[in-house]
Amino acid sequence: MRVCHVSPHLPPDQGANALLPAQLGRWSSKHGIDVTFVSLPPAQGGRATDDLAGPVHRVPARSTSALARITRFDTLLRAKAITRALDVAAADADVLHLHSNGLIVEVAAAWAKRRGRPCVLTLYGTEIWHYRPRWPIDPFTRAYRQATAVAFYSQGLLTRARELGLDRAGLEVVYPAVSAQFVRVDDATRHRYRAELGIREPHVILNVKRLHELAGQRYLIDAFATIARTREDVRLVICGTGPLRADLEGQARTLGVAEHVTFAGLVPNDRVARYAAAADVFALPSLLEALPTVAVEALASGTPVVSADHPGGEELHGLFEDDVAVVPKQDVKALAQALETHLDGPRRTRPATADIVARRFSPEAVIDAYHRLYEQACPTPA
Repeated sequence: MRVCHVSPHLPPDQGANALLPAQLGRWSSKHGIDVTFVSLPPAQGGRATDDLAGPVHRVPARSTSALARITRFDTLLRAKAITRALDVAAADADVLHLHSNGLIVEVAAAWAKRRGRPCVLTLYGTEIWHYRPRWPIDPFTRAYRQATAVAFYSQGLLTRARELGLDRAGLEVVYPAVSAQFVRVDDATRHRYRAELGIREPHVILNVKRLHELAGQRYLIDAFATIARTREDVRLVICGTGPLRADLEGQARTLGVAEHVTFAGLVPNDRVARYAAAADVFALPSLLEALPTVAVEALASGTPVVSADHPGGEELHGLFEDDVAVVPKQDVKALAQALETHLDGPRRTRPATADIVARRFSPEAVIDAYHRLYEQACPTPA
């Protein structure tokens, strides 16, 4: 079988729709599946290494010319570039696996339709939370309807799609995979990780998200400042890059906690895994999440989670019970209290949590689910 992944993002970008295609490519290759990729240049900084399981065909990002965008000339040129890349990357593909939305996905769906190729579409969150069909013809809705199967990152996301009138056959929930790098370690190893990461304090609060308004880090820094008024034994580590970094650093300075806040920047996954294992609690104050992989990575590392009451946090609480505490969005006082509870009585996650991660979020479980969708899309041997 041959699979072409089409996604607006690939590593070094670290969004879910960058990591999953890369993971699926590696795992598929180990199962004897030929893999190719079509994507855009990195959007979050860093150089594209294309160190993936198959050849990567990058197409130009949006033009910086306002005139080109207004006249849609830029869109036409990019659509042609995407088509040319697909003509090469997907020429022999049995299945196209489309990730998220945007022009690259819409063009790929139309390309597959013209050539009679089946598509699997994975949706991660914003495509449904911010769904606004364009009139009279919406290319995303057309791609959604044409796909052989649609996989949602969470049950809440699938439910919301149905509420929006997007019910159809072939809808499934496939939770995100957690890399084997995220594993529970003993206390001695956790202390060693902290020393290697330059953390002097005995307690650690961790957040891993892009530095963006929806990620809610400003509420986390306010909550941390509340905690730090009465104790100096805790460090807040924020991993990620984004447009709000300077503002968040300024906020930490203004509140007098800058010396106890680490802005780690764009961190490789193996280093994130060490932070996750070393932390006492993972904080997820986002305003909106479908199913936050970073929180499940923390749970896989044995670290409990405090989440805002967005759909992803509520769903994780339903799955993992007390290992995921939920507080109201933007409620700094409630967030601070929940985090301090974990600092005052630090603990690791329950054995049941490890079992759920293995059954629902392991690479083996996820790749089995997608291989089944690929085989259903190609009922005859490829």
